[in-house]
Amino acid sequence: MDLDVFVSAHRAEWDRLDALLRRQRRLTGPEADELVVLYQRTATHLSLIQSSAPDPQLTGRLTQLVARARSAVTGTRRASWRDATRFLTHGFPAAVYRSRHWWVPTALLSTALAAVLGWWIGTHPEVQSSIAAPSELRDLTRPGGGYETYYSSHPAASFAAQVWTNNAQAAAMCLVLGAFLCLPVIWILFQNMLNLGVGIGLMSSADRLDTFLGLVLPHGLLELTAVFVAAGTGLRLGWTLIDPGPRTRRTAMAEEGRAALGMAIGLALVLLISGAIEGFVTPSGLPTWSRIGIGIAAELVFLVYVYVLGGRAARAGETGDVGEGERSAAVPTAA
Repeated sequence: MDLDVFVSAHRAEWDRLDALLRRQRRLTGPEADELVVLYQRTATHLSLIQSSAPDPQLTGRLTQLVARARSAVTGTRRASWRDATRFLTHGFPAAVYRSRHWWVPTALLSTALAAVLGWWIGTHPEVQSSIAAPSELRDLTRPGGGYETYYSSHPAASFAAQVWTNNAQAAAMCLVLGAFLCLPVIWILFQNMLNLGVGIGLMSSADRLDTFLGLVLPHGLLELTAVFVAAGTGLRLGWTLIDPGPRTRRTAMAEEGRAALGMAIGLALVLLISGAIEGFVTPSGLPTWSRIGIGIAAELVFLVYVYVLGGRAARAGETGDVGEGERSAAVPTAA
């Protein structure tokens, strides 16, 4: 593209758009329509220049012009309860549903890894001795020991808040750090599965695996699912950086990154529920079958929420990204 010819052909449109934006009085109907048309054209011109003949000075001018025009066209907008409701009933479950091909395999492989680590630790005394001294292991695994008192060592409300904060931070790190070619996400996930495997191995070696599962399953089903969703989404984000598909890498990362940040909010709410179960249900005096039943019910509700509401919203075109009117303008790309 000959940049000088392109500028000569479209400078009048840019100047006209700038003049309309500088108007102190209210625009007439035809002027408002003209502003919208010029805004769309200028946004397309900016995309063409950025992709074909980048010029820093011209790009800076048009970027500023498009931003001003966008603000004039869309106006300021405040979030409302309707936005929050739509996010919870459409955006978040659709984003989780769209990522299912990443987080479901992540969940299966991670669970298998935790089981293998638990078997290895439980059947190898030398591995157990490398974790802690025999007396410390006995204190951890005996009735009324460390694993059991952990869930009742603090007041339920403060314990639930602490658990929620820690898990929400881990989920957010998986979502954000996925952009670093997936490696940090894999490490965070491995650490979580290692901790779970250690508990399985030590308690099984003391013939108290049923007690351990009775303590972990009520809250762990929903909690681990949220972590797996975050990890799978982070891995998907990292792979988008490697293979953006038909979209430009910048556009693909922007779209998937916005959806991932939205998921961080939704997963924080999911982890708040699992934290409440861990703080109030897990250490309660309810029978084991009742506590596990509450955990299974919470997990089933979440899966129905994702696969029914999320699946329906995703098939309707919802992606979990911000609304179309709030996205940056971009030229179409060929597949």
